[in-house]
Amino acid sequence: MAMEGYWRFLALLGSALLVGFLSVIFTLVWVLHYREGLGWDGSALEFNWHPVLVVTGFVFIQGIAIIVYRLPWTWKCSKFLMKCIHAGLNAVAAILAIIALVAVFENHNVNNIPNMYSLHSWVGLIAVIWYLLQLLSGFFIFLLPWAPLSLRAFLMPIHVYSGLVIFGTVIATALMGVTEKLIFSLRNPAYSTFPPEGVFVNTLGLLILVFGALIFWIVTRPQWKRPKEPNSTILQPDGGTEQGARGSMPAYSGNNMDKSDSELNNEVAARKRNLALDEAGQRSTM
Repeated sequence: MAMEGYWRFLALLGSALLVGFLSVIFTLVWVLHYREGLGWDGSALEFNWHPVLVVTGFVFIQGIAIIVYRLPWTWKCSKFLMKCIHAGLNAVAAILAIIALVAVFENHNVNNIPNMYSLHSWVGLIAVIWYLLQLLSGFFIFLLPWAPLSLRAFLMPIHVYSGLVIFGTVIATALMGVTEKLIFSLRNPAYSTFPPEGVFVNTLGLLILVFGALIFWIVTRPQWKRPKEPNSTILQPDGGTEQGARGSMPAYSGNNMDKSDSELNNEVAARKRNLALDEAGQRSTM
């Protein structure tokens, strides 16, 4: 099935991938060039893993997971395969987000820095917990074939809306985080004097914001939604199916009935011909 506005989709997809990849590169340059690198010893080098893993996993990979159903060259793949890819990408993002939390908590504990006092930390922890709940509920309800269809139909709009809210929350949290880090770290020269690091990280923030906007635009265009599979059942909240899905069964049954009636009529006609031949043979012998 051809996608409406295919070239516009490709342009936006390419732009999103480019901006997202640049966000990851800018984050690496920030911590390696301006923040002395990476490590895992409780020092500031361990803290530097926090922005790297958040931007790579919680922002970039999560964004790709959100739009993976929209990629037209995957529409020939089975829905179950795409669910596995969607869940796998989100699982990778969740693992990286958890490691990012461990890095910042260990750094704070080693250096006697209070935890969970800023709005950034509050919103960030809420986003991670919400994301994990979203991942687990999606795995048990939509990936595994255990949940009844009525429950899936009821939860699907909530699942989609929740995913978009989480992604938007992550974008906002990342912007708060980089700003907070610059305010705390840039003393001489101060952040307010437009130092090179401040300008560079502000640019990183703009890249993250643009990436989020592109992902939201792609995923909210109805003409770029993955088409329904021909043999799929469209779920309704009451546990039923759409009329189109129901209508296919009577049509199929009607074809079978027509075929059966035809075979039956042919059989009856053949028996009549055989009976007529038998009667003619009996007359000739008499």
